[in-house]
Amino acid sequence: MADLLTALGLVLVLEGAVYALFPQQMINMIRKLPELSPSVIRAAGLLAVIVGWLLVKMIRT
Repeated sequence: MADLLTALGLVLVLEGAVYALFPQQMINMIRKLPELSPSVIRAAGLLAVIVGWLLVKMIRT
């Protein structure tokens, strides 16, 4: 459980840092999001899951 909470905390730190450091770019990106097709958004999400999973697997072994 501690690992899960640590991972969630790190996600919040990274997300918060991106919004704090690049607020205008994040606003622009969010405005462009509806222009993307759902399949592109789904593929990007799946890619993020795979890369994250591989990173955790590499660190844990």
